Amino acid sequence: MALSPLNQRRWSNFKRNRRAFWSLIIFTITFGITLFAEVLANDKPILVSYRGELMTPVFKFYPETAFGGDFRTEADYKDPVVQCLIATGGVDFCLDEPEDILEQVAADTYVEDGFDKGWAIWPLIPYSYDTPVDRAGAAPLPPNSQNWLGTDDRKRDVMARVIYGFRLSIFFTLIVTTLASIVGVVAGAVQGFFGGWVDLIFQRVIEIWGATPSLYIIIILFAILGRSFWLLVLLTVLFGWTALVGVVRAEFLRARNLEYVRAARALGVSNRVIMFRHMLPNAMVATVTMLPFIVTGTISTLAGLDFLGFGLPSSAPSLGELTLQAKQNLQAPWLGFTAFFTFAIMLSLLVFIFEGVRDAFDPRKTFS
Repeated sequence: MALSPLNQRRWSNFKRNRRAFWSLIIFTITFGITLFAEVLANDKPILVSYRGELMTPVFKFYPETAFGGDFRTEADYKDPVVQCLIATGGVDFCLDEPEDILEQVAADTYVEDGFDKGWAIWPLIPYSYDTPVDRAGAAPLPPNSQNWLGTDDRKRDVMARVIYGFRLSIFFTLIVTTLASIVGVVAGAVQGFFGGWVDLIFQRVIEIWGATPSLYIIIILFAILGRSFWLLVLLTVLFGWTALVGVVRAEFLRARNLEYVRAARALGVSNRVIMFRHMLPNAMVATVTMLPFIVTGTISTLAGLDFLGFGLPSSAPSLGELTLQAKQNLQAPWLGFTAFFTFAIMLSLLVFIFEGVRDAFDPRKTFS
């Protein structure tokens, strides 16, 4: 589908802003990588060959009995018994002396009738965000070749938690920003277009709603309903939609008496068409200007709630919880450096991108 001449000009302006354009490329690559977090960082193999059959434990549940074991629970693929069963096609001796048989298989000296050597392809990081690391020493453990960014105070791999946490933060931000922007734009457009009592009543409601202590409401509801991702999204949208109302309202109040609006009314064009087809595009520059603040504010809100212990469930891969661990473990500087650089890179890229989008929508902006 070809872009309209107006959108082509906007895209051209965006590409000329090199800082924004390269930030978009870097962010797209980074976020794209985290979308495959289960393949990059997991305590399950990506692909297993067992008796000539290919299995995908990353995406599908396999009990230990599927490999000739005794238990119907999910196979622990790091258990020497399970590794031996996969490598030998499920021989009974694996239940007694798996380490010895694995050594024979590795040395190609194992002989058994019908033996079909199996194999497993592991992710680059063999830990998920909640996998305890089997490594000697007191947690948190410093970085090494096994754990590139060390472990946290629960012996979980920090690199895996950063990958999953980055993806979760971006998903949360995109959902909240989209929903809050839609509600805020509609509310501001209605206020500015109709004015009068509609505007007056809306303004009083927004003043009362803006004075509500959102943190206390979130804490109370979490205590009653329990912490969850979608409940946090709902509460963040409920308290964040007012950010765009003032800007959109001001643009509609300014534009509602312009000649093209009067002409559309005289021609019998409906209010909805006038508001969202004719007036809203002219208000987009002011609207997009606020998006960097909404995006960074949403990420900061999530991180702040997680830092205080009132955000996502404790089992979730949270960057805010990583920041809290850095504060509580000053003897482990790798936690603080990881949290700082993750937030700094994420927020900087998003701000640069939305600055470029804002300038692309501004007809007065040109780039050399």
